[in-house]
Amino acid sequence: MNILTVENITKSYTERKMLEEASFYLQEGEKVGVIGINGTGKSTLLKIIAGREEPDSGRVIQANNIVIHYLPQNPEFDPEDTILESVEKMAAHHATASEQMEAKSMMTRLGITDFEQKTGELSGGQRKRLALVAVLLTPCDILILDEPTNHLDSEMAEWLEEKLQSFRGALVMVTHDRYFLDSVTNRIIEIDKGKIYSYQENYSGFLTRKAEREDSARASERKRQSILRKEIAWMQRGARARSTKQKAHIQRYENLKNQKGIEIDSQVELSSISSRMGKTTIELENISKSYGENCLIDNFSYIFLKQDRVGFVGKNGCGKTTLMKIIDGRILPDSGNVTIGQTIKIGYYTQEIENDKSAGLAYMDPNEKLIDYIRNTAEYVRTTDGLVSASAMLERFLFPSSQQYSPIGKLSGGEKRRLNLLRVLMEAPNVLILDEPTNDLDIETMTILEDYLDTYDGIVIMVSHDRYFLDRVARRIFAFEGNGQIRQYEGGYTDYANRRNEEVSETAFSIEKKQAKASDSNMTRGHETKLRFSYKEAKEYETIESDIEVLENEIEELEKQMGQFATDFVKLREISERKEQAEIELMDKMERWEYLEELAQRIEGK
Repeated sequence: MNILTVENITKSYTERKMLEEASFYLQEGEKVGVIGINGTGKSTLLKIIAGREEPDSGRVIQANNIVIHYLPQNPEFDPEDTILESVEKMAAHHATASEQMEAKSMMTRLGITDFEQKTGELSGGQRKRLALVAVLLTPCDILILDEPTNHLDSEMAEWLEEKLQSFRGALVMVTHDRYFLDSVTNRIIEIDKGKIYSYQENYSGFLTRKAEREDSARASERKRQSILRKEIAWMQRGARARSTKQKAHIQRYENLKNQKGIEIDSQVELSSISSRMGKTTIELENISKSYGENCLIDNFSYIFLKQDRVGFVGKNGCGKTTLMKIIDGRILPDSGNVTIGQTIKIGYYTQEIENDKSAGLAYMDPNEKLIDYIRNTAEYVRTTDGLVSASAMLERFLFPSSQQYSPIGKLSGGEKRRLNLLRVLMEAPNVLILDEPTNDLDIETMTILEDYLDTYDGIVIMVSHDRYFLDRVARRIFAFEGNGQIRQYEGGYTDYANRRNEEVSETAFSIEKKQAKASDSNMTRGHETKLRFSYKEAKEYETIESDIEVLENEIEELEKQMGQFATDFVKLREISERKEQAEIELMDKMERWEYLEELAQRIEGK
């Protein structure tokens, strides 16, 4: 059943036309991925579908009584509301006790444990994850997600994959995570030059179908050009427009001549830009860094080799960005030494674009012209194609000359990220630090960047939760595994994940074997065990919500005590250790509650 139709919509922002008589429909249960280069109107389309913006022309038709939940790219909350209050407001109803528990369980999985914290104290990534919980909390017919995987670590992304795979409603989302698209979607729509193209495929199938579409279009254009050449030759021989037949021939020539040919997609072009590298690269010796009682890095050593491709992974807040800033000299370690070779020139592609001048190179003045932003780094840069100007490099990065004198503030989030990437490369670094490069960069730009890194003559150090990107680029993975420990794995992300799974598989196999043995024992007694709570599970289900409340109150009280004993380091350490243990216990209880709640619903036949 068709539950939503977008019919011939057009949308422009000043001189930029995003969508031009574009149409789209959505069926029940479809899971649709929206792709296209930055600035083509992906987020605009989602806002129009969600009713947050009106098209200049055209219309959106919804089936009766359709409920839509929408996750914006940059959600906003009242800074004075607590986390739980914000979730309830965004979910647009007062949450029941069961829904509150479910919300707490999801937030715990997404790394948010202090439910009474003010949202004004949260980072941008935490606010995005909080908004994600709010839109997932209550049932809906259409779920619209704008960049849901941004600010999620790999474990969180895999959890969300499973959540969306089992979601029974229709889904429309923008994401640049290619593994995520492959796993979740069953249809891809591409926005290209204001039009919408639909493919009944996941991402892998889309790539094949798009290549076929473009080959067909090129073949049609070659045929048109061939006929046109013959018509031109006929006209040049001196067509006499006396007969009706000859007039029709001339009209056909005019039609062919005026027919619009296919437009070749512009692509980001990257030529190798780097400086010479000497013998000494970057050497980290026994690096340690803590904030209070939170040890992020403990005695880490590594010597980066020429042509190294190293990826750092781990949960949000574990210290990955801190290590990058230590390498770049932006912050100092508590102990240990960082040796930087004399010829080393680091280009740091930061995780966030800052609006504060104190952020240095990460700052983007919204009033500054694009051309000036790049010229402030370099007027010219030497590439494999020779000396190239800042203006020409902007052209290669899909910023045409007509746009180069516009202020940065007019760019989309993804376009700002692409512009910042160009600024980093214009420095001609021989060491590239890429901190979450896949956030907001479109897939096409990411593909070109990956191809560029294949031939880049330097060291690449990357922090990323994008599994595809790490598989494509990294040759060595360092995983932050808690308490400051960083462990080395060879290969890309999949190699790392497989190795980690192997390490726990023996324990899992032992548990499964015991369960299978118990099941076989029941079957041999001539009956199949009926699904029900065990005595222990039933007692646990009765008390688990109060247990969770006790832990939440304890954590709140411990936080107050940390403020009271701020100068008593011995006492502060004891409180901090207990708080950390209580948070682990809370996470375990939340996951256990989620299991018991699901089992209870299955028993009741819901």
